[in-house]
Parts: sequence; structure tokens; C-alpha cells
Amino acid sequence: MTVIIDRVKTYRFLFEELVKRDFKKRYKRTILGIFWSILGPLLELLVMALIFTQFFGRNTPHFIIYLFSGKLVFAYFKESTSGGMQALIANAGIISKIKVPKYIFLLSKNVSSLINFVILLAIFFIFAAFDGVAFSPRFLFLIYPVICLLLFNIGMGLILSAMHVFFKDIQYLYDIFTLLLMYMSAIFYTVESFPYRIQQIFLLNPVYCYIRYFRLVVLEGFTPSFNVHLICGFYAVITVAIGSLIYKVYHYKFIYYM
Repeated sequence: MTVIIDRVKTYRFLFEELVKRDFKKRYKRTILGIFWSILGPLLELLVMALIFTQFFGRNTPHFIIYLFSGKLVFAYFKESTSGGMQALIANAGIISKIKVPKYIFLLSKNVSSLINFVILLAIFFIFAAFDGVAFSPRFLFLIYPVICLLLFNIGMGLILSAMHVFFKDIQYLYDIFTLLLMYMSAIFYTVESFPYRIQQIFLLNPVYCYIRYFRLVVLEGFTPSFNVHLICGFYAVITVAIGSLIYKVYHYKFIYYM
């Protein structure tokens, strides 16, 4: 990790320019520009609220915030990993001409997605305040799942971007996978209605674990247990480790398949 930080510092100018480019490119030639980073997710939230409130929200306190927290975390995961998957192929022209650490492009995508996430997180807290959610110093614990999710997304990006270089079909398979994962992340329904064994199966889904952490702190007013911290950290560390190993073994081959 120290080596990566040193490399990023060495190529700081390029890294900053990549982040700016990714952020500007997303809203190029749009009238509202950056405001789409707020308006788009909020419109999706409105549609989901209109549809699912009647089915799942009648007995769920602060259902809009419950829904928002799940949508917020999952949207960050999807945007970060989908962008990370395309990072190498999209910058093949630069990679083939300039000797630069290839993961720089992946990290820039993650930072761009993180900026969007932080903007939406601020909107999330405003919604929570209007909905009567009690704020407390416990909210500082949310820094932990955000860091874990950032590392998890980077790890997934390392894995997906490497796979995408060798297997272009992965982008289509990943769309199907994320759709399935969305329905398995309890974004708009609760898991308490399922038997205990089924509830434990949900813990195999890292995204659900991060969503659950948010809801425990914000909606239930609990400090997550040590086991919750452990499982969130485990998914982050193991994913980064696997992704880093893949890059270390195959990065010199990327240029031949782009």
C-alpha cells in the first residue's frame, strides 16, 4: 500500500487530471451538468419509493431513509466497479504510449465515484434530518464502512479491469451480476421476515454488509458489533489482496490484449 501511495504521489499531476477528466466527461454537454450527480439518484429514489412503499414500507419506520441508504451504497459500488472495469481499455491509447502504473487509471475512477458518493451522502443526511432521524456522535462510525467500501471497490476494479482486458464479454455478464446483486442486497425489503439461516446467507454478500452497517448506525441507533466490523474489513482486505495479486502476475500482458 505504501508503494502505491508513493507511486500516486510521483504521478500526482496525471492522477489529478484523470480525476478531473472522468468527473467532467460524465456530464459533458448536459444542461444541468454536475447537478445530475444529485438529481439522477434522487429521481431513481423517488421512483423506487413510489413503487415499493406500498409493498414493503408500511411496517418499516423511516422507509425512505431505509431505501435511500441501500440505494446510496449500492449505487456507489456499481458506479465505482463498472467504471473501474473499463479503466484500462478506455485508456489504452495512453497506456500504450506512456510508461505509467496501470492502476493509476483505476484509482482515478474510484476517486471520481467517491466524490459523487460524498455529495449524495450529504443529501442523505439532509433527508434523514427532515425525516426525524436522531443524529448522534455514533454517525462518525460510518467512516469505517466508507473506507472498507472504497477498498472493496478498488479490489473489485482491479479484478474486473484485468478480466475485461482478456475477456470482453465480462462487461455484459457483470451487468447481469449487478442486477442480481441488487435484488440480493435488501435495498427495498427487510431480511427479518426470513428464517435465521437465510438471514445469515445475506452476510455472504459484501454490499449487503456495508448497507447493513449504515442502517444499524443511522436507523437503529446501534454501534455495530465487533463481528460486523470484522466481516466488513475482511471483504475489503481480501478483495484488494486478490486484485493486487492478479495485477502483479498479469499486468505486463495487458498491453498485448488492448
